[in-house]
Amino acid sequence: MEKIDSATDGPAAELSPPCQTCGACCSYSSNWPRFTIEDDSALDLIPAKLVNERLSGMRCDGERCSALTGKIGVATSCRIYAVRPEVCRTCMPGDVECNMARKRHGLPLLG
Repeated sequence: MEKIDSATDGPAAELSPPCQTCGACCSYSSNWPRFTIEDDSALDLIPAKLVNERLSGMRCDGERCSALTGKIGVATSCRIYAVRPEVCRTCMPGDVECNMARKRHGLPLLG
């Protein structure tokens, strides 16, 4: 699979951070957007309709987090970006988790 430099490759990379043209990590697995070290006050900020029945993570539509909007690999955003779970905050462009999700969606790996 091809690797690209997320900071310099292509016009989209120049206009948007790689996450806003990707979204693959938010559509990788219904178990991915899980709650880990968040405290109750942080979880209370997430709209209840976006939390799964077990209260253990984000609700998903299939593999896709219900807070994700847009088209994978084109333009995406998170409806709750400011209060997103810790697992979402720790996934960084080009890290192992990012590239694993990008590969699953047929997107070039970030370097």
